[in-house]
Amino acid sequence: MHSNHSVTSGRAILNAEVRGVGPPVVFLHAAVADARMWSEQMIGVAVQGKAIAYDRRGFGKTRYVTEDYSSVADLIAVLDALADDRRAVLVGCSQGGRVALDAALEHPTRVSGLVLIAPNVTGAYESDKSPEISNLLAEQAKAIENGDIDTVNAIKARLWLDGPLESEGRVSGRPRDLLLDMNSIVLRAQATGSDHDVAQISPAFGRLAEIKVPALMIWGELDFPHIKERCQVVANRMSNCAVLEIADSAHLPSLDKPNDVTAAIVKFARRAREI
Repeated sequence: MHSNHSVTSGRAILNAEVRGVGPPVVFLHAAVADARMWSEQMIGVAVQGKAIAYDRRGFGKTRYVTEDYSSVADLIAVLDALADDRRAVLVGCSQGGRVALDAALEHPTRVSGLVLIAPNVTGAYESDKSPEISNLLAEQAKAIENGDIDTVNAIKARLWLDGPLESEGRVSGRPRDLLLDMNSIVLRAQATGSDHDVAQISPAFGRLAEIKVPALMIWGELDFPHIKERCQVVANRMSNCAVLEIADSAHLPSLDKPNDVTAAIVKFARRAREI
């Protein structure tokens, strides 16, 4: 079964896709992507359960007006509409991981497990970056200031898909074309308004021990060094979190190592259902 849905939350109409039937697995995309980053994983999960992915505000095909909103409330609206009153495994990458963590802390009865791929974590410390990475970030900031969207998009692909210390173009073909298309939409989107979760939900970094559901922390071998370090620290602070490093991949392993990520998610979702 494959279907598309429109889920209302506030004044937004969230674009959602569903594959399969059974225990729900909900996918939350990164800030440089949209629900399409999970295409391969959706197909794999749908063999044994219900895979749900949606575009957050400012991404993909979701329609919205500028207003204050809650990313967690948007997720709960998706669960209410599509999860069949069942607890869900949440799979979140980067900014999507931040939403997954906040939801697990604020609505623990709605979540059966967490797969976190290089997640943002509110309240986490910031580490120093190497001169090479700092120079790339400075180039990106200058391009943003100049309104050079194409250059910003290219730098983001270098940082997040290739890896900040790897050669530009390490990942080519469909994964790169898809990322550039997804992030082009993000860079040209109208303002979403303020996500008040950031101010109103207590920072997750100091509350990680509260999360009791099983979790899996994934990161790419070629990701930012400080992100890899943070992933390990976060996993250690959680009571039931396994770890997995994806070789020869950076921040978005679902794109360039889709089979590895799919296999890990399918195995984890099966384990979460058995608990």
